[in-house]
Amino acid sequence: MMDGTARKLIQPGLDHTGIWLARRGVSADHVTVLACLLGLAAAGLIAFGYLITALALIVVSRICDGLDGSVARASQKTDFGGYLDITLDFVFYGAVPLGFVVLDPVANGLAGAALIFAFYVNGASFLAYAVVAEKRGLSTTARGVKSIYFTTGLAEASETFFVFGVFCLWPAWFVPVAWVFTAICLYTALSRIMQARAEFPNEPSEA
Repeated sequence: MMDGTARKLIQPGLDHTGIWLARRGVSADHVTVLACLLGLAAAGLIAFGYLITALALIVVSRICDGLDGSVARASQKTDFGGYLDITLDFVFYGAVPLGFVVLDPVANGLAGAALIFAFYVNGASFLAYAVVAEKRGLSTTARGVKSIYFTTGLAEASETFFVFGVFCLWPAWFVPVAWVFTAICLYTALSRIMQARAEFPNEPSEA
C-alpha cells in the first residue's frame, strides 16, 4: 500500500546510484544476492539478541533490494534476475520472523509461525497471479517496470519493512504486532484471490 509513495521518494536516488554501479561493472544479480545475505545476517543477529544492529542491516538490505532493479535498468534486465530477486525476497521475509522465534521460542513461537504461514499464503497468491497474468499477456507499471506482474495490496514491502522495524525496536511487541500483520497478510491474499476471480473468468484453460 505504501510502496507507491516510497518509490516516488527514493527512486531518483536509487536510479542515480544504479547507473554509477552499472558503469563500474556491478551486476543487478550481485546486488540482489548482497541484499539477501545482509537480511540473513540480520536474522542471525536477531536470534542472538543484537536487535539494533540487525535493524541497521535490514535497512541496508532493503536499500539494496530496491537498488538491484535500478542497476538492471542501467545495464541489462534478465528473466533470471527477476526470478532471483523475488525468490530471495521471500527468503528474507521468512528469515526475520524466524530469528525472533529462535530468540524467544516460548513467547514468540506461535505468533512467529503464524506470520511465516501468512507470508507463505500471501506469496503464493502473488506468484500464482503473476503466472496467470503472464499467460494472458497482461502487464502493469503500478510498482514500476518489473520482470513479473506485480499486484498491489494492503501488505507490501514497505509495510513489511515497517513491521520488522517495530519488532527490532520494541521486541516486547512482537507477539501482538505479528498477529495483526498476520491478519493483514491473509486479508491481502484473500483480496488478491477475489481480484483474480474477477480478472480471470471461469473459462476453460489452454493447458
